[in-house]
Amino acid sequence: MNRDVAIVAFGQTGHRRACDELSEVEMLMPVLHEVLAATGLKTSDIGFTCSGSSDYLAGRAFSFTMALDGVGAWPPISESHVEMDGAWALYEAWVKLQTGDADTALVYAYGKSSPGSVRDVLTRQLDPYYVAPLWPDSVALAALQAQALIDAGETDEPALAGVAARSRDAAHANSHAQLRGPVPHGDYLVRPLRTGDCPPIGDGAAAVVLAAGERARELCGRPAWIRGVDHRIEPHGLGVRDLTDSPSTRLAAERAGAFVRPVDTAELHAPFTSQEVVLCRALRLGDDVTVNPSGGALAANPVMAAGLIRLGEAAARIHRGTSDRALAHATSGPCLQQNLVAVLEGDPR
Repeated sequence: MNRDVAIVAFGQTGHRRACDELSEVEMLMPVLHEVLAATGLKTSDIGFTCSGSSDYLAGRAFSFTMALDGVGAWPPISESHVEMDGAWALYEAWVKLQTGDADTALVYAYGKSSPGSVRDVLTRQLDPYYVAPLWPDSVALAALQAQALIDAGETDEPALAGVAARSRDAAHANSHAQLRGPVPHGDYLVRPLRTGDCPPIGDGAAAVVLAAGERARELCGRPAWIRGVDHRIEPHGLGVRDLTDSPSTRLAAERAGAFVRPVDTAELHAPFTSQEVVLCRALRLGDDVTVNPSGGALAANPVMAAGLIRLGEAAARIHRGTSDRALAHATSGPCLQQNLVAVLEGDPR
């Protein structure tokens, strides 16, 4: 069965360095109310609910169960969860709608990075036998990737600074962004990456509503149709990968139909400036494509929600009529280890 499925609503928090006064549920609830209000749906109208988050960030097992208090799980609902960025929760919901078991889905994700050292937390994603015991943090690994790109002649430090400046300048128009406008490129954090090459640490949440077929047109003036979506993974061992390339992104994009005809917008989940260089090459993006008009993860990077936000931002541009065919990308793991690509389209105007 191949059903047309669209993103019909998108909402996100204002991303902040810390939301100490709010629990995850309190942070999430306004976003859930926003997307339901945008469609006129009630919780009881939703056929399937799926979430993305991380127990490592929350510091407790099965932490996603508390977020269900914000959704309202009584009477019982059809619900699932992925221990991943919310983009993968959207993928699961898309598959659910493809089966015909539901016509609408609520997808949400959240993360609070402020309570601890997210650089160290993400080390737990690494190979547990040979790499994780050495505690190379996420910035150090990204720096290895950046240096490999510089050594290969694919970029240089001024070009990386240009990526950061362009992203945060674009975020001027994004009221939800954590960093906007001129941001000092700063000192080296881990050479060759400076503080400006790295994402801000912050807290945030996001949600989208999916709908199938004519139901989508009933709920949204211009649905963002998901024409293709796929995700792939690189080898777990960093030593067997070419860090200057992302074959998994390229394959996911090919299987999602990204190369069938051009896109006009690309929302890329590139937490580090050097990763945007890798992604643009893998996705064959030219100068005619607007990359990260929202500012991307360099403007706001709520871990576990940033990938879902890339899909939501791309969909929002289609809803507003500022894009006709957009590509959205999400990643997880060190040095772009796991990659998801979706192609979104609006109805012809």
